[in-house]
Amino acid sequence: MNLVDVTPSVWDRILAVRNGRACLCCGAWSPGERRSLALYGALAQPDAETSVVAQIGQSLDGRVATISGDAQDVSGPDGLAHLHRMRALSDAVVVGVKTALKDNPRLTVRLAPGENSARVVIDPSGRLPNDTRLLTCDNARRIVIQAVDKPRPAGVEVVRLPRGDWIAPDAIISALRGLGLKRLLIEGGGVTIAQFLEADALTRLHIAVAPVLIGAGPQGLTTTPVATLAQARRPMTQAYALGSDVVFDCALTPATSPRPTCTHSGCTAEH
Repeated sequence: MNLVDVTPSVWDRILAVRNGRACLCCGAWSPGERRSLALYGALAQPDAETSVVAQIGQSLDGRVATISGDAQDVSGPDGLAHLHRMRALSDAVVVGVKTALKDNPRLTVRLAPGENSARVVIDPSGRLPNDTRLLTCDNARRIVIQAVDKPRPAGVEVVRLPRGDWIAPDAIISALRGLGLKRLLIEGGGVTIAQFLEADALTRLHIAVAPVLIGAGPQGLTTTPVATLAQARRPMTQAYALGSDVVFDCALTPATSPRPTCTHSGCTAEH
């Protein structure tokens, strides 16, 4: 198992890469630090194209909550830190309105060094109350994607998009790219992630598995069933031990292929 060691020095390097001030290939790193660079490097690299990464935390038996809806502590402390690192590397964190209503999340970066990214809620019917924590002014951009004409508080950006059963993931990605947001983290819930997955709109999928058995309750991902295993998606996957959790890093499109060379002016690595 690839044990990840996110030391302060390696995380500083990853943040510098995210801001276009460093490369991933220079430096004398331990094996665990190199695995950190491999796990987070694809999310940190500047890119002209849009990167759309989804993350979901679940139990060994694929559940994200109990039957009663208790979702506290599904992920262990290292799984939660991993999620916050992903937020820090993103331009925007995107959730569906069901997650926003049920969990009232903050979507801020608290368990890792880094800045808060923009918060985006997909709310086709305008169900999200204007006093929710996601819309609170704290110097982070706040964006609501909706199909209705519902007023939002001052400072909240509203994106109007047409809807069918849902708002098309490609339209959401295009609209956010038009706002300058190219690194997107689709954080939840499972229905929202499944919509992006089935639209082939994800470049990567991170599934963080915690060593807990829940027995019953909502599943992490529920997608359209396939008739045969030959039809199932089989992404190129690497597994990383975080400590309390194991994360499966699934590459879903060619956009996640390694870059052939490093062009950073200070790079001393051989290519």
